Amino acid sequence: MGTLERIAQRLVDIHGQSEHLSLLRVREHVNLLDRYAGLWPLRRRVAAKVTALRQVQRELKELLRDERELARRADLLEYQVQEIAAARLEIGEEEELEAERNRLANAERLTELTDEAYRALGEGEEGQASAIDLLGLVVRNLVSLEKIDPSLAERRRVAEEISYQLEDLAQSLRAYRDQVEYDPARLRQVEERLDLIHSLKRKYGDSIEEVLAFGQAARRELEAITHSEERVEELQTEEDRLLHEIGDLAAQLSARRREAGDRLSAAIEAELADLNMERARFGVSIEQSEDANGVWVGDKRYAFDSTGVDRVEFLIAPNVGEPPKSMAKIASGGETSRLMLALKTVLSAADETPILIFDEIDQGIGGRAGGVVGRKLWSLSPKHQVLCVTHLPQLAGYGDTHYKVDKKIVGERTVASVQELDTDGRLEELAQMLGTATETTRQSAREILAEVKKAKEEIASTF
Repeated sequence: MGTLERIAQRLVDIHGQSEHLSLLRVREHVNLLDRYAGLWPLRRRVAAKVTALRQVQRELKELLRDERELARRADLLEYQVQEIAAARLEIGEEEELEAERNRLANAERLTELTDEAYRALGEGEEGQASAIDLLGLVVRNLVSLEKIDPSLAERRRVAEEISYQLEDLAQSLRAYRDQVEYDPARLRQVEERLDLIHSLKRKYGDSIEEVLAFGQAARRELEAITHSEERVEELQTEEDRLLHEIGDLAAQLSARRREAGDRLSAAIEAELADLNMERARFGVSIEQSEDANGVWVGDKRYAFDSTGVDRVEFLIAPNVGEPPKSMAKIASGGETSRLMLALKTVLSAADETPILIFDEIDQGIGGRAGGVVGRKLWSLSPKHQVLCVTHLPQLAGYGDTHYKVDKKIVGERTVASVQELDTDGRLEELAQMLGTATETTRQSAREILAEVKKAKEEIASTF
């Protein structure tokens, strides 16, 4: 629900229920003033430098941690880097060593089986012919058979090919048998090397690749700590430069905001005068707070954020003799709605809220002033969807669409209904709003609509 409420506040302003007013949220005032004054390009430059400053300050904070902790970390990193480097690991080494260990551990069995296979192929057992000798007999018989039946030529060629392959296999087995050697010393070396690799993997990764990557990362961190003093000096210089640059840009923002604030105040007071609030006074408060860790503006330091160093707030004194107050503390109702209308009229280009709803805006004003309010509401329509709840016919006449809201008691419940009025229905409703629906009030309603049509044409010509 909180998320939906925040989204709704950006989509709809309901004037008459102050908790929904974007103009009563002080944090929005600086944004409205900057849009009114066209300061967003300068704001973006400030925000970019503030982002860069925050990054520099985060790195500085990391480097300026407790020196003893850094020293302990450096000792550990140095040990890890040296341990991994001393091992001189190679990718694929573990698999090769495991294969070699398997051969060395089974050298006797390898020799025995290879010799048995070789003798069966090439020498044969005592009193028995070898496989090669037997195949030689097969070949000789096939040669004789081929002379009788030439169709056996292919079989003879196959037998000869197998005979050659068996001779090659026998020679290969004899060579393998002769090179197999039981070497306990080499076996110990291989096992020690594998133990070292497994130990490093338990500490630093699941594979040699991960162990080497860990070593590289540790080396980089160790170098960063080793060179941290130089880096600290560089970052402190960069921090000071950014604090001055942000301060210079913030000072420009402040000056232009003050000038824009004066223009905005005059424009809004003129609008208020049109709305029967000619004695109301509007002001823009722009204040700064000194901060020992802030940006430099001249020879002083001020608190800041991505908007600069200013705290901007709109102030209003609705009545003569009253001091300016925060807009969040002014009275609600029709007076508030008219004030909001004046602000919306002046700030319409700067206000990005798409839907505006005005309630009770007609309280305390007469027919002439109602027409003025209607003109101003309609002038907002090119950039906003405007809805107005009113009992004043001069104001209702400016609506492009007119809805009638009724409340009826049905049984023991009060039921509200909303009806869109056609041309005749609208004329009748305006006559009712003027008093009782008579031919006189209907004629007055026609005159209101005619005046509205003319006023809309005049306003539209200025868009």
